[in-house]
Amino acid sequence: MDPRAARTRASLQDALLALARERSLDELTVGDIVQRAGVNRSSFYQHYGDKETLLADALEEALGEVAAPLRAAPRASAPPAMPPELMVYLEHVAQNATLYRRVLGDHGSAVVAGRLRARIESIVSDTVGLADPDVFADMPLDVVGAGIAGTALGVIGAWVARDPLPPVEVAAQWLWQILVAPGLSWPAAR
Repeated sequence: MDPRAARTRASLQDALLALARERSLDELTVGDIVQRAGVNRSSFYQHYGDKETLLADALEEALGEVAAPLRAAPRASAPPAMPPELMVYLEHVAQNATLYRRVLGDHGSAVVAGRLRARIESIVSDTVGLADPDVFADMPLDVVGAGIAGTALGVIGAWVARDPLPPVEVAAQWLWQILVAPGLSWPAAR
């Protein structure tokens, strides 16, 4: 992608996330977003057709940034250790909890949730065999990806729906326990 276009897209994504921390997404206009991003309205429409597509790109980009190290190197540990990237991503979710609550809630955005699910499935497909290639040897990667993506988004959705929001460390423990070791004893998390 052209570096100037990439900067414009990043500015628009950052502006939307910042504004969404201040006000409801429904209250935000394209004018608010372009003003915060320091670009004009035509630049917005050169890159995005609507706020929902911009939101999906912004949340996918945040997920992609923390997933890059997962794809870069195999992990070896037994039992599996929680990747630090999971904590980084959950901290991003916590910083944008209101937005994720809206997107993943009962009346959320099917488009944005679907794009997040697809991105997680892609990350799983790229990384699931790095630590132990035999763990899912008898399963198609798309089935593994769908199961993990659904579980991850389900736990994240249930976490951000809580008021007050439990700490990131608690959410990480919940998610990791459900993903890798449902039969093991874990210290209680609240």
